[in-house]
Amino acid sequence: MTDAPTDTNPTDSAARTPEPAAPTHRPLVVLEKVNKHFGDLHVLKDIDLTIGEGEVVVVIGPSGSGKSTLCRAINRLETFESGTIQIDGVSLPDEGKELAKLRADVGMVFQSFNLFAHKTIRENVTLGPIKVRGLDKDKANERADQLLKRVGITEQADKYPAQLSGGQQQRVAIARALAMDPKVMLFDEPTSALDPEMINEVLDVMTGLAKDGMTMIVVTHEMGFARRAANRVVFMSEGRIVEENTPQEFFTNPKSSRAKDFLSKILTH
Repeated sequence: MTDAPTDTNPTDSAARTPEPAAPTHRPLVVLEKVNKHFGDLHVLKDIDLTIGEGEVVVVIGPSGSGKSTLCRAINRLETFESGTIQIDGVSLPDEGKELAKLRADVGMVFQSFNLFAHKTIRENVTLGPIKVRGLDKDKANERADQLLKRVGITEQADKYPAQLSGGQQQRVAIARALAMDPKVMLFDEPTSALDPEMINEVLDVMTGLAKDGMTMIVVTHEMGFARRAANRVVFMSEGRIVEENTPQEFFTNPKSSRAKDFLSKILTH
């Protein structure tokens, strides 16, 4: 798993029933009774979660709570043993062309940037649209230049990843995901590998996407982003969704002892 080791697990082990804040838009991503094991470790336990179109959901919780596994299961980068996940009404296929087609609708931004080192920044952004979507090269280049402008790195288009800072590379990764015109964007700790001065430049791009109505599921330990950009905060502990609420309610009036314990540790430093 890729959860950042920022906090210890809460000591409260009593399971609580989360109180979900229902999405106001049509359901776009729906998880029902999803379970996942790594050997004997039960990392996702009966996960029920619905993300509405245009909603920004931030998933937080202690290290090892299952946040990143949840994010990766949504496009089957991690398999799961039971339950269902639907993207825009279509269940995730197990493998093959149908899975690849569905994955094209789900943008993913990782901790590490995963750019192709031997390709220019523009080529990194155009590769998916040309190879997967069948987009004409000229149109793909035009779209890439628009997206690189959107994330603030137009002047870097002809450079290679090694010539860019970590923050710039992560912004390229966001532009590359957007180039596929995804229905939903997944972010798995997108700033955890960055130096502190580079974090805000990535979060600013993500905040802009949120304001533009992009459906986003964000695993992060950046509480400021959660307060500012999320419609809903989902708190996980020990493989379960313990609590869901608006950022205002969650941060000022957490309902569960686990969430209270977690927030007391991270908001006092």
